Amino acid sequence: MEIIVARNSGFCYGVRRAMQMALQTRRRTEGPVLTLGELIHNPRTIADLEARGVHSVEHPESISGGTVIIRSHGVAPDVYRLLKNKRVQVVDATCPIVKKIQDLVARLAKSGEDVIIVGDPRHPEIKGLLGYSRGRGRVIENEAQAGKLPQKKRRAVLAQSTQDVFRFGRVVAVLIEKTEELRVYNTICRFTRSRQKSTSDLASRVDTLFVVGGKKSSNTAQLYQISKRVLANTHLIENASEITPQLLRGSKRIGISGGASTPPEAISEAVAKIQRCIEHYSQRETTVQWQS
Repeated sequence: MEIIVARNSGFCYGVRRAMQMALQTRRRTEGPVLTLGELIHNPRTIADLEARGVHSVEHPESISGGTVIIRSHGVAPDVYRLLKNKRVQVVDATCPIVKKIQDLVARLAKSGEDVIIVGDPRHPEIKGLLGYSRGRGRVIENEAQAGKLPQKKRRAVLAQSTQDVFRFGRVVAVLIEKTEELRVYNTICRFTRSRQKSTSDLASRVDTLFVVGGKKSSNTAQLYQISKRVLANTHLIENASEITPQLLRGSKRIGISGGASTPPEAISEAVAKIQRCIEHYSQRETTVQWQS
């Protein structure tokens, strides 16, 4: 039996940076330390932050004091103004890649472009980007929605940083037919692209694949869909306890991939649980390796 862990599984640069900033802020700061929304979409990590005294609040209006951490997804300009008016200390952990996309949206809107953003309208990153669009931004989730747009002379299109590369390409293909002059900006972060490719490649090599991550995590959901297109026997789990011997039956090669907000220990625990499940059936030796 062979267990293969996909390259780049676990925290991405932006999430790791936000976590470090949150913990440093807690150590160095007196008084309440709050994150505006859950710092990352992973229940285990959020529980750990709560235990350390870093608490999340959903709405900036409810904040009356302390230090507020802007999560890696970023926020709209009006949120910064609101926090400034409340005279609270702000620690901005917005991912630098997201910051660049925000700046791009602001420049395009200022120049009068109609901006199409491919992503999930419910995602905090998208809500923040729309705040920079001066009302010229429109969110499209898929090619079906793109197909309903009217013909237009000019448009610009970009993507949520964690968008599925395949879906973004399909939307662009539809918009080409709907637009005389279409400016395309591939704003999917390179960490996301690399993670998606390694997961897709691994799905083609194994019999069963587990994607480990929070059920509310956009990038984890994208990895699950990408793997599912290649391998029907793909499972999305939040933690190792969801792995059972029955899910492994008949598999000689098992793959594991983790979302950008999945802590490294969750990957290690999934490997250990698979090994225990294998021992449930036999004493055959198992090999664990990272994807090459």
